[in-house]
Parts: sequence; C-alpha cells; structure tokens
Amino acid sequence: MVIDPADHEKFERLHCKSLLGLAIIAPSAFEDRRLYAEMLVHRAQAIDATVEAVTRTPRTIQIKLYVHNFGHTIDAVLFRPKPYMLKPFVVGERRMFYGRIECNQGTCQMAHPVAISSVGSIVPKYKTPLRSDVVQRLTARYITRRSLEEEGLPGEIATMLVAVHRPENVPLLHGGEGYAIEALRALKYAELYDYMRRLRHTRRYFPGIATLNGAWKPWASQLPFTLTGEQRRAIESVAADLQQGIAARRMIVGDVGSGKTMVMLAAALIAQPHRAILMAPTTILANQLFEEAQKFLPHLHTVLVTTRSKKEPLDGADFIIGTHALLYRDLPPSALVMIDEQHRFGTAQRQRLEAFVAGLDAERKQPHMLQFSATPIPRTQAMIDSAHIDVSLITETPFTKNILTKIIHKADFPDLMAHIKAELSRQHQVLIVYPLVEQSEALTYQSIDEAREFWESRFEQVYVTHGKDKAKEEVLVRFRENGSILLATTVVEVGISLPRLTTVVIVGAERLGLATLHQLRGRVSRTGLQGYCYLFTHQQRTERLNAFSQTDNGFDIAQLDLQYRQSGDLLTGRQQSGKKFQWVELAEDAPIVEAVKARLEQLDQ
Repeated sequence: MVIDPADHEKFERLHCKSLLGLAIIAPSAFEDRRLYAEMLVHRAQAIDATVEAVTRTPRTIQIKLYVHNFGHTIDAVLFRPKPYMLKPFVVGERRMFYGRIECNQGTCQMAHPVAISSVGSIVPKYKTPLRSDVVQRLTARYITRRSLEEEGLPGEIATMLVAVHRPENVPLLHGGEGYAIEALRALKYAELYDYMRRLRHTRRYFPGIATLNGAWKPWASQLPFTLTGEQRRAIESVAADLQQGIAARRMIVGDVGSGKTMVMLAAALIAQPHRAILMAPTTILANQLFEEAQKFLPHLHTVLVTTRSKKEPLDGADFIIGTHALLYRDLPPSALVMIDEQHRFGTAQRQRLEAFVAGLDAERKQPHMLQFSATPIPRTQAMIDSAHIDVSLITETPFTKNILTKIIHKADFPDLMAHIKAELSRQHQVLIVYPLVEQSEALTYQSIDEAREFWESRFEQVYVTHGKDKAKEEVLVRFRENGSILLATTVVEVGISLPRLTTVVIVGAERLGLATLHQLRGRVSRTGLQGYCYLFTHQQRTERLNAFSQTDNGFDIAQLDLQYRQSGDLLTGRQQSGKKFQWVELAEDAPIVEAVKARLEQLDQ
C-alpha cells in the first residue's frame, strides 16, 4: 500500500519508515466506550446520562447525573474547574460521558467526567509526538488485514495487528499491565519482519571476478588431524559460495580456538589457480597465519606483507597475507579477499581493500569476500545478520579446553600467589589484566603503573604492555619466548598465540562485558594444558560473573551477554550496547526470528 504524500510528514514525526513501522506503534492504553447495564467500579467507563443538577462550591462543581444505562442517579465532581469544563453540563441535556467511578460507603461518584461524541467502541490511545486522534486516523487508513498481507505478513499476524489497533475486546491487555502473548508475538513478528526485510535490501549483488572451484577434500584428508564437523560444513558453504557467478559475501564466526584458520587455508586452496588475499589486524596475527600457510599449504607461493617487509612485486604470489599495509601496496588482481577479525577494521578499510583488488573493472566485477570473527554472536543475531550476509557458525573446538574459572576477592590473594608460583615452576606463563594503565581516583582497583613494582620485585621476567604502547607486539613476542608474567590491559584480548599461558587474572572483572572476559579467558589453554581464569572483584555478589563462570561456550556467553546488555543496530551500524528493538528481545525470541527468516525465504522463491 502506497503512503499518501500528504501523510509523509506524519510518518516522519512518528519515526516510521514503512507501513509496518506504523503497525508496531501499539496503543499505550484503551478506553472502553461501550455502554454497560451495570457500574464497573474502580474502572473508567462510558455512560449515557442526563444532567439533573449542577451545584457550585469554592473549589468544586457537584453534578447529579441520571444514567440511562444503569437506570439510576450518580454524583459527579469537577475539582478546581476551568470555565471550559462547564460547557457540557447543562441541566436537562442528555449526553455521553466517560470517567472513572468510585464507590465509598454506599455513595458512587464519577470524578472529572469528560464529554465524548460517541459510544459503542474500544478507543486506542497512543503516546507519540502526534495527537492520539491523528494516529487513530492513520492506523484506520493504513493498518488493514489486506494492506498488511500485501506487505508479506501471514494472515494470522495481520489479523492480530489489526486487533491491536482496533480491538473488539480488551482481553488484548492482561489487567492493563501488558499485551497478551498472541498480540505481543504479532508485534515482535512485524518488527523483525520489517527490520530483516530492510536488511535484505542493503545487500548488493555483483558478478564475481571468477568462479572458484579448486579441490580441497584431498588436502583435508591428508592433514595430520581431522577437521571438526562444523569446520567441514563451513568450508563446504564457502566452496558453494565461490562456485557462484555472484561475488560471495560470507561471515564465518568461530570461538577462540575453533579452527577458523583451516577454513581460511581451505578457501585459499579453493581459489586456485586464482590468487587469494588475507588481511589480519596485527603483525603478530599476520605472522602466525603466514606460518600456518607455509606449514599446511607448502605447494602455494605465499607472501607476507607488513610495514616491515620489503616491497617486492606481488604478481607471482598465489596467496598474499598481510596487515593494513596491504592498503598501501599495488595489489595484483585477486579473486578472493579474506579479512580476519573483521571488526578490528573500519568499513572504509574493508571496502578500500576490495576496491584495490577489483581494480577499475568496467563490468563492476567484485572479488569474493569472506570475513572472519572470533567474537561469538548469539544465534538469533546470526539469523538476523543472514538477511544481508551469509553466516557460518563454528561452535565446536578441535579439542576440549579445560579451564577452571573462579571468582576471587582480596582475601583469596595468598592462595592466588601460591598458584602463580606453582605454575611458573612448571615453566607455564601468567597473564594479569588491569583495567587502567595509570592511577585513577574514580577506580578502586590498582593500575598497571601502581602494580608493576610489586610483581617485578618478586618475580623475574615480568613484561608490561598496553594499548598505547607502540612496541606492544614486540613485547608480546619477547614474553612468548622468555616471559613468566605479563601485565597488560585488554590489548591482549585478540591476537598472539601463547602456548605456555595457563593462567589469566582479570582485575575488576565486573567492569568488562562477558564477551571481552571470554576473549581474555580464551588466551589460556590453547594447547590443551589445564587452564585457570581468576575473576578478581570487590563485589561480594555478582550474578553476571557467576553465570559466566558456569560455561566456556562462546555462543552461550554471547547469549548471556545479550541478556545483560541489549544488542546494537545493524541497519545504522550502531553496534554498541543499547536497546535496539521496541518489542523484540533477542535473548528470548529466537523462534520468532526463525519464523520470520523462513517467511522471507519463502517469499523470495
């Protein structure tokens, strides 16, 4: 249904971008203006009444009303009346009024009756920048079963939404405290449908530079380990994407240690004989990926590009791995672009790399694009994301991590020191994460600057780094080879592999999001060693940290994080925490997301 240009301004003031946006602006209350033969005590109701008498006092006006639908007289009162309030109350006139009736000691009284023009219906009331009657007229015009079905909603959802705005009975509300389950589901469904449909429209399709169908299964069968089922499924999805004539757009989300690197290497193999490029956020990570490529793809000519590497021609390379330094090199045409830890790069950087690789192609052909993330997202979020980009989740890990997570307080410090000494005696390493680099009066926890003397005076090979440290990557490499204790901020959340790291202590753990805590915990036990994660807090009780300590599955933790911090907005790019949906609760509404996704796919066929 086309919105009348005369109504565009009203839709804008309501912040509606579509007819469905109007449909989910549900009434905040209802006035039941049907006539009843009995009084509804402690409830507002409509009456058909004749004014019998009007008496003035200094502060009130007392009115006697003969109510025809009751068949007897009641009192009404106006407190501190303004002159205009008196106009409807003319002795001998019969009119319709609406108000709340209260009874006390056998006397019933309606306070502040309001004259109304008609009775017999349930009138919705809206809290919006527009007057309630204006919104009523808009919904009467645009929210019909036919118009909603034309938008693509199923018939039962459309019927319920119409009932929300024009109910035939008030049981839509449970005691005035909220919408009934079926009405709430319809509002959630419409909100998700509108959102995911608009997300689909943001997806752009371009012809791919080439169709890629290199063989990967013989290579996988010769690996010294067996790929997990989800690794194989992710690779199969990637292979199916790359065989299409349309440039692939897929996000592979896997927990720390889930084996995303093998998916990257398999994709580079599938790209053969065409070239693949992989961009990583740090030199350390790029080096690690380069070493893995040399180890598992020895027959490919792999080149590493960082700010320190020599500027040699890249034309002869099969596989180019690098940092953001790739953005400042002359890149040869490549059919596949992969970005690791994609959230660490801005949208402009990702698009710039894509444009460099595609060149000035007159046919607007694009490389296939794969993005990887080690930050697990809730499955509901993944289903929503899939409206504008294909998503693969890797929830399994090649080996079981054995990490003990424990909440500790100041009194537990002697036991912590004993544990640290025991781990260091086994040639293991310890990471201590502080909330700040320098002292702050606003925080009761020590900073790195305050704590370093304590650790350096008691232990050897103590290393220190933080986000502003320009040499942080060198420090991390030196610590990996020679260190015992590393003092750091959350700069180590993503990045270097530390095989001997078995213990992480997170100071002021309650200040961090669960996803960040999980990333930090994921630094330990990377090679199957017994791991330990200590959450140091001044708070005696914290439900959130208790829930975190009970699971080590990143996707479950993302779901928990969602319950404590609402998700961001995909359409506008605002992914910070803060409630995005009016009705939908992503932590609870996965079945509705699935139903909407299935509906959109059905309509696409």
